[in-house]
Amino acid sequence: MHHVPAIGSRGAVCYNQPMHTDFLIIGGGIIGLATARALLMRHPGSSITLIDKEDDVARHASGRNSGVLHAGFYYSADSLKARFCRDGNRAMHAYCQEHDLRLNPCQKLVIARTPEEVEGLRELKRRGDANDVPVEIIDEQQAAAIEPHARTCGYALLSPTTSTVNPAEVCRHLRDTLSGQGVRMLMSHAYHARIRDNIVRAGGETIEAGMIINCAGLYASRIARDFGFAADFTILPFKGVYLKYTGADHPLRTLLYCVPDMRKPFLGVHFALGADGSLKIGPTAIPAFWRENYHGLSGFSASEMAEILRWQAVLFARNAFGFRTFALEEMRKYSKRYLVRHAMRMAKNLDADKFSEWSMAGIRAQLLNTKTLSLVQDFTVEGDTKSVHVLNANSPAFTSSMPFAQWVVEQWVK
Repeated sequence: MHHVPAIGSRGAVCYNQPMHTDFLIIGGGIIGLATARALLMRHPGSSITLIDKEDDVARHASGRNSGVLHAGFYYSADSLKARFCRDGNRAMHAYCQEHDLRLNPCQKLVIARTPEEVEGLRELKRRGDANDVPVEIIDEQQAAAIEPHARTCGYALLSPTTSTVNPAEVCRHLRDTLSGQGVRMLMSHAYHARIRDNIVRAGGETIEAGMIINCAGLYASRIARDFGFAADFTILPFKGVYLKYTGADHPLRTLLYCVPDMRKPFLGVHFALGADGSLKIGPTAIPAFWRENYHGLSGFSASEMAEILRWQAVLFARNAFGFRTFALEEMRKYSKRYLVRHAMRMAKNLDADKFSEWSMAGIRAQLLNTKTLSLVQDFTVEGDTKSVHVLNANSPAFTSSMPFAQWVVEQWVK
């Protein structure tokens, strides 16, 4: 066992006996938790340690997302997202039902707002069929029977297997289950640095691991570079906020989505329902200036802002993947009136004035290819026999988490 030098409180060098673990998972979001679960299933009897810089799991994207269990029809059938979203929808439904976690089988309608968007519905139908996901194009009368508030220009796409859950509840249940099965959960243990080989500093601990699995979300590319990976990638954060419906009633019973621009990895503003039936519209996808740019100066980092603004400036100047147009449009959604008016193109007979309270913000960890100046669309993993780095695991990562984590363990962990 190595003795690793550390700096004491007065600057003196001291030597800590490293904590040893077979597997070290960095990140306590849904991907880190699902990875711990997959490791227990494939490597029973191994020691597994999960670290996170926060005081509990799911403090960032995993606990701040809409909780939608997507069906898997948005993505081309040859993508990892299509495969794992389809299988993950079934797995997460089964998990919630088995453990009596809240589940709202609300379905989803994708709305054609203009005649031109009908072709977008047909493309989504083709993708759903190719990926063995049940979807159906229905007319306006059929859509009204499912959701009386739906406003269409004649047609909609029905996804009967889309549901919603409480994502924080699911993550807490996984946390408690995994802890009971012997996974060591070290909260308030931020990853600080790789010392050498597979020895890292985290919180007040020195940890030596047989295999390190980086599921750090917003910080994944930064940590990966310590191990020689993510050379052509960086995280570009986007802020997502919703406007909550503050009325006492629950006017909608079905999710209402627009036809997305399939050239971009965002699904657009929609009407979202919680597992408890609560209603909100959003999210935005506003370019953020640092990784935890939730509100005001919270989580401010000057070095992060300098790096992120540099890449945003390049994308804005070149209008790469339409970034300039996209960013200016998203900034307009800081206006409640504009966001509500945008969403009301999909709904009718709702009291717009009751969408009045901003939700807790979330940050999407979107991977940028710095060579091609393009947003990475699919799940992305790099690694070797000592460390594995989940670089791009944004939406539909929550839905996809269980089969995706199993794949990571099967493909990368020997």
